[in-house]
Amino acid sequence: MGKGRSKESTLRAESFPEAAVRSRARAGAADAFPPADQYGHSLFGADTSGTDPSCLIDRLRLVPPVFVPQRLAQLVELAREPVYRDVVLETRIGGFRSALPLYVSAFGSTEAASVALGIAASRQAGRLGIPMVVGENVMPMNSYGRLEADAERSLLGRISAYQAEALDGYGGVVVQQSTEDADAEVWNLVYSDPNALPLLQSGRLAFELKVGQGAKPGLGGMTLMGAAAAERLADAYLIDPIAGDGRVLRSSSPGTFTEEILRQQIRLMRNNYPRARIWVKLPPARDVAAAAEVAWEAGADAVTVDGAEAGTGWAPRAFLDQVGLPLGECLRRIGNKRAAPTPTPAPSCLLVSGRMWEGARVAKCLALGANAAGLGRAALIAVDTDPEHGLTNLVECLALELQLLVSALGKYHVEALDQDDVWSPPVL
Repeated sequence: MGKGRSKESTLRAESFPEAAVRSRARAGAADAFPPADQYGHSLFGADTSGTDPSCLIDRLRLVPPVFVPQRLAQLVELAREPVYRDVVLETRIGGFRSALPLYVSAFGSTEAASVALGIAASRQAGRLGIPMVVGENVMPMNSYGRLEADAERSLLGRISAYQAEALDGYGGVVVQQSTEDADAEVWNLVYSDPNALPLLQSGRLAFELKVGQGAKPGLGGMTLMGAAAAERLADAYLIDPIAGDGRVLRSSSPGTFTEEILRQQIRLMRNNYPRARIWVKLPPARDVAAAAEVAWEAGADAVTVDGAEAGTGWAPRAFLDQVGLPLGECLRRIGNKRAAPTPTPAPSCLLVSGRMWEGARVAKCLALGANAAGLGRAALIAVDTDPEHGLTNLVECLALELQLLVSALGKYHVEALDQDDVWSPPVL
């Protein structure tokens, strides 16, 4: 009997997260977050090492057919057997002409998305002819950039770097704004700035309303800062001294949205900025399909969905590990909604982000209904590896993989991918 009790006790100890409890007993509330000394130098989010057997997108397989009528049509048109280099990757992304079904996702203002990396990514995205999103909080943290001393760090610095290298007629710059930095009037500054006029005149400027983020759906922006700086911001933000290293947690409101509030916000954007495209970024929420439909019906040129796999500069561990829909489930729900017949179908450009780094994952998302995929963490790692050519090299590899995959599926335009091209193994 005693031996049995001892074994049972050992089993309980092995299955119980004793180390995690001890860590919390030592650190208190700070243990709800990743190590504070990693703030600003790391990107946090779902595990990106290899494939995840629980992820719908990773479980899917691309399945070529035997009979390929589109290849036959291409053969007749070309008067030769088509090859993978005949696959067309050019597409439309949120009102922009893009050389590829890819865009650079929003970078924030932390050290992990440092000034040098942000500028390097901007230049290379411009050369590649793909859109680039400039993230929230860049202007409040690094200034707008009208002063020469601020030029490299600023929002305007990233826009100017993109413009200087932009491929004629392709791509575009998307300026993101959330409830956190709305008081800074970022959109007003950009829209009225002569430096942004070439983008505006060529139809390559967009504003993105950030409703939420994949890695921390339901929360506002979170940063760590020194106590003195936080004291100055105490009237505008929630300040909580839980970091444990002399810094404090600064949190903003996530914003309050209903269907009508979102609808009116988009209409306000369209009225105030008639020459800019309007994008809306949604979190991986349970009603993501309904929210996307509201945005499209209100006139949004694109809806971006961050899956729970998407990265972030700072978030509680519980959110990183256990909150939000995986991107595959978001796509399934939105796809079902888009497939349903509607009396007056609205334009429905759907953009997705979360662990995008290789062609098969991008192709699967396109087959599930997305129009393009965003490179966030992968783009930062690429420019950190090679500030001059890293992102270009990454995108060239992705482009080759996409052409090979789409050709194998018997199709010759990336927009032709659909759900017939993927198969999901049955759940046992």
